[in-house]
Amino acid sequence: MTALNRVPSLMVRAGTASAFAIAAVGGSIVVPGVASDAAAATPATKALQVAASKKGAPYRYGATGPKRFDCSGLTLYSFKKAGKKLPRTAAQQYNKTRHISAGSRKAGDLVFFHSGSYVYHVGIYAGKGKIWHAPRTGDVVRLQKIWTRSVWYGRVR
Repeated sequence: MTALNRVPSLMVRAGTASAFAIAAVGGSIVVPGVASDAAAATPATKALQVAASKKGAPYRYGATGPKRFDCSGLTLYSFKKAGKKLPRTAAQQYNKTRHISAGSRKAGDLVFFHSGSYVYHVGIYAGKGKIWHAPRTGDVVRLQKIWTRSVWYGRVR
């Protein structure tokens, strides 16, 4: 019997398999909002990982990291670490991306919040209707469900 065949029996006996048991047989551990190693090769998924690594960093208006961020500062910083250059503000970033439909969105795409034609906020799509973003003064970088339908999506080129 191979180690792979033994993991399910461990799960039955113990109720779960430890992370070490899964890793020992070449499995993977899924962390919400963070791309897998196989997908990590793209700048978008690298940027997503960078944003997730900033969880808990305080919001500061105009800040671009590495310890404090505003919304577009987080996206600018994350994509810069992934080797892509973005302009400074959410509206400028929207104008610089390839616009895509909600049905075409993928983890690592940018999510732009708008009122009419005015773009006022941006985050990085994490999948399952959630984004990594720096919400507002007094808050911190966090993973949050998209709370409105007034969003547009953009893919960094």
